[in-house]
Amino acid sequence: MPHRALVAKGIAEFLGVLSHPHRIRIVEELRDAERDVNSLQQALGISHSGVSQHLMLLRANRLVSERRQGRQVFYQLRQPEIACWLMEATRFLEHETEAAQELRKAIGKTRKVWATH
Repeated sequence: MPHRALVAKGIAEFLGVLSHPHRIRIVEELRDAERDVNSLQQALGISHSGVSQHLMLLRANRLVSERRQGRQVFYQLRQPEIACWLMEATRFLEHETEAAQELRKAIGKTRKVWATH
Protein backbone atom coordinates (compact mmCIF):
# COMPACT_ATOMS: atom_id res chain seq x y z
CA MET A 1 0.00 0.00 0.00
CA PRO A 2 1.43 3.42 -0.90
CA HIS A 3 2.63 5.41 2.10
CA ARG A 4 0.01 8.17 1.74
CA ALA A 5 -2.82 5.66 1.56
CA LEU A 6 -1.45 3.85 4.60
CA VAL A 7 -1.24 7.09 6.60
CA ALA A 8 -4.72 8.17 5.48
CA LYS A 9 -6.13 4.80 6.56
CA GLY A 10 -4.45 5.12 9.97
CA ILE A 11 -5.81 8.63 10.51
CA ALA A 12 -9.30 7.53 9.45
CA GLU A 13 -9.21 4.67 11.95
CA PHE A 14 -7.96 7.02 14.68
CA LEU A 15 -10.74 9.52 13.97
CA GLY A 16 -13.23 6.66 13.94
CA VAL A 17 -12.26 5.79 17.51
CA LEU A 18 -12.97 9.40 18.52
CA SER A 19 -16.18 9.61 16.49
CA HIS A 20 -18.53 9.33 19.47
CA PRO A 21 -19.36 12.26 21.77
CA HIS A 22 -18.94 10.15 24.91
CA ARG A 23 -15.44 9.08 23.90
CA ILE A 24 -14.47 12.69 23.24
CA ARG A 25 -15.82 13.63 26.67
CA ILE A 26 -13.89 10.78 28.28
CA VAL A 27 -10.70 12.10 26.70
CA GLU A 28 -11.48 15.55 28.09
CA GLU A 29 -12.28 14.16 31.54
CA LEU A 30 -8.89 12.41 31.53
CA ARG A 31 -7.10 15.56 30.38
CA ASP A 32 -5.34 16.32 33.66
CA ALA A 33 -5.91 13.33 35.89
CA GLU A 34 -6.70 9.67 35.90
CA ARG A 35 -10.27 8.69 36.70
CA ASP A 36 -12.18 5.54 37.54
CA VAL A 37 -15.34 4.31 35.82
CA ASN A 38 -17.62 5.61 38.56
CA SER A 39 -16.33 9.18 38.34
CA LEU A 40 -16.54 9.07 34.54
CA GLN A 41 -20.08 7.73 34.81
CA GLN A 42 -21.08 10.67 37.00
CA ALA A 43 -19.38 13.19 34.72
CA LEU A 44 -20.95 11.82 31.54
CA GLY A 45 -24.34 10.87 32.97
CA ILE A 46 -24.41 7.49 31.23
CA SER A 47 -24.50 3.92 32.49
CA HIS A 48 -21.55 2.15 34.07
CA SER A 49 -21.56 -0.40 31.25
CA GLY A 50 -21.67 2.41 28.65
CA VAL A 51 -18.56 4.02 30.13
CA SER A 52 -16.84 0.63 30.29
CA GLN A 53 -17.60 -0.08 26.63
CA HIS A 54 -16.20 3.27 25.51
CA LEU A 55 -13.11 2.78 27.68
CA MET A 56 -12.62 -0.70 26.23
CA LEU A 57 -12.53 0.74 22.70
CA LEU A 58 -10.20 3.58 23.74
CA ARG A 59 -7.91 1.10 25.49
CA ALA A 60 -7.94 -1.34 22.55
CA ASN A 61 -6.81 1.51 20.31
CA ARG A 62 -4.11 2.57 22.77
CA LEU A 63 -5.58 5.97 23.60
CA VAL A 64 -5.96 5.18 27.30
CA SER A 65 -4.15 2.92 29.71
CA GLU A 66 -5.22 1.56 33.05
CA ARG A 67 -3.73 1.28 36.50
CA ARG A 68 -5.12 -1.09 39.11
CA GLN A 69 -5.23 -0.26 42.78
CA GLY A 70 -6.75 -3.21 44.57
CA ARG A 71 -10.11 -3.80 42.93
CA GLN A 72 -10.33 -0.28 41.54
CA VAL A 73 -9.16 0.53 38.00
CA PHE A 74 -8.01 4.02 37.04
CA TYR A 75 -7.75 5.20 33.45
CA GLN A 76 -5.41 7.79 32.01
CA LEU A 77 -4.54 9.15 28.59
CA ARG A 78 -1.50 7.52 27.02
CA GLN A 79 -0.80 10.78 25.17
CA PRO A 80 -2.33 13.73 27.03
CA GLU A 81 -1.68 15.97 24.00
CA ILE A 82 -4.76 14.47 22.38
CA ALA A 83 -6.95 16.49 24.75
CA CYS A 84 -5.22 19.67 23.57
CA TRP A 85 -5.70 18.59 19.99
CA LEU A 86 -9.44 18.16 20.59
CA MET A 87 -9.56 21.65 22.07
CA GLU A 88 -7.96 22.98 18.90
CA ALA A 89 -10.53 21.07 16.84
CA THR A 90 -13.27 23.27 18.28
CA ARG A 91 -11.95 26.09 16.07
CA PHE A 92 -13.22 24.30 12.99
CA LEU A 93 -16.73 24.33 14.42
CA GLU A 94 -16.69 28.10 14.85
CA HIS A 95 -16.39 28.86 11.17
CA GLU A 96 -19.95 27.85 10.33
CA THR A 97 -22.73 30.24 9.39
CA GLU A 98 -24.43 32.72 11.67
CA ALA A 99 -27.05 30.08 12.43
CA ALA A 100 -24.37 28.33 14.48
CA GLN A 101 -24.25 31.10 17.10
CA GLU A 102 -25.64 28.74 19.76
CA LEU A 103 -22.89 26.26 18.98
CA ARG A 104 -20.27 29.02 19.31
CA LYS A 105 -21.63 29.91 22.75
CA ALA A 106 -21.50 26.25 23.76
CA ILE A 107 -17.91 26.02 22.49
CA GLY A 108 -16.94 29.04 24.59
CA LYS A 109 -18.47 27.54 27.72
CA THR A 110 -16.92 24.14 27.01
CA ARG A 111 -13.46 25.64 26.49
CA LYS A 112 -13.72 27.32 29.90
CA VAL A 113 -14.71 24.06 31.59
CA TRP A 114 -12.12 21.95 29.77
CA ALA A 115 -9.40 24.51 30.30
CA THR A 116 -9.91 24.44 34.08
CA HIS A 117 -9.22 20.69 34.28
